Amino acid sequence: MARDKRKKFVELVEKRVTKAINALRLVGNLSNKSNYEYTDADIKKIVKALDDEIKDLRRRFGEGTGSSEPVFKL
Repeated sequence: MARDKRKKFVELVEKRVTKAINALRLVGNLSNKSNYEYTDADIKKIVKALDDEIKDLRRRFGEGTGSSEPVFKL
C-alpha cells in the first residue's frame, strides 16, 4: 500500500511540477517589451503572487496545512 502511494505521488508530482515550470516560462515570455506593455508595479505584483505561492507550498509540505483558492489580479 505504501509503495502504491509513493508511486502515485511520484507520477503526479512529475507531471504537475513540469506543468508549473512550463507555466512560469510562459509568464516569463510576457517580459518582451516589444510585444507587451507593463509597469514595475505590475512586475512586483506578479512576483509577489508567485513568491507567496512558493512560501505556501513550503509551509504545506512542512506543516501539512491547507491554503486558500488561488487568485491573481493585476
